[in-house]
Amino acid sequence: MRKTFLAAVFLSLTLSLSAQQPPSSSVTTQREAMKKLAFLAGHWSGPATISRGPGEPLHLVQTEEVQYKLDGLVMLIEGTSRNAEGKVVFTALATISFHDASGKYRFRAFNDGHYLDTELTVPTNGFSWGFTSGPAVIANTMHRTDKGEWAETTEATIGNNPPRPSVTMLLKHQP
Repeated sequence: MRKTFLAAVFLSLTLSLSAQQPPSSSVTTQREAMKKLAFLAGHWSGPATISRGPGEPLHLVQTEEVQYKLDGLVMLIEGTSRNAEGKVVFTALATISFHDASGKYRFRAFNDGHYLDTELTVPTNGFSWGFTSGPAVIANTMHRTDKGEWAETTEATIGNNPPRPSVTMLLKHQP
């Protein structure tokens, strides 16, 4: 009985919301824009290095699970970093979507109780995003190599200092 009631409430809410909004004629535009990221779909794995300031960098194995959701309107990316013993040391979940009214991609990432919502640019065979956090400017750039690998670098710039790489990874598409 409770499940039936909840289903009825959900259906009623869904119908109510869709009645308030005109049907979107932009779904096709959004899907077409999202196809520019099709090369990311699948399972990726490879080495990653994280530098957190002075001291030895962390050498990890990074995996990225990438799939389309909502019939191609959203891309879901789940990243996991493991140390040499196989222990998970970092996880993140992100979505990419395209907002047709602004003509811009949105990147939303979640990690360790925090989130980031920023613009994503999509040049040929890659993407980039960034943000400012206090005095630091963070820039993340991904490109697909000639060998089809996922090469990604995150750099931090503080003040007038030159950018310093904080994360680098080179992933291969897995079967």
